[in-house]
Amino acid sequence: MAGLTPGAPTPESITLHAQSRVLEVGFSDGAVFRIPYELLRISSPSAEVKGHGPGQEILQTGKREVEIVDLQQVGHYAVQPLFSDGHESGIYSWDLLYDIGARQAEHWAEYERRLAEAGADRDAPMPKSGPSTCSPS
Repeated sequence: MAGLTPGAPTPESITLHAQSRVLEVGFSDGAVFRIPYELLRISSPSAEVKGHGPGQEILQTGKREVEIVDLQQVGHYAVQPLFSDGHESGIYSWDLLYDIGARQAEHWAEYERRLAEAGADRDAPMPKSGPSTCSPS
């Protein structure tokens, strides 16, 4: 299995650009995306960001300067970054990376809408969270 969607483009190159904080991904269909680390971090598919269902999303703030300190391949279908803020539970499938790269403007607009709706500042530190409501498996 090359990705989650059969026949979907797969990465041929992945490069971390530490100084500009950009992940560059070249896909098999010729598309090349330069995705800011911040956008990847705020778009994490993890339960810590997405919640466990609709309406449980956690708006991410204070991620403008986040870095990717490690990037691990997950099988033949995804990567899992370790961000400088300690977040490491997001697994980014090739399909998700392609979507984030191809629709960056839409993802940023949605993020800005959510910030405005919440009256939140993009650069404000994340509030400290209480104990986890997730039960161990």
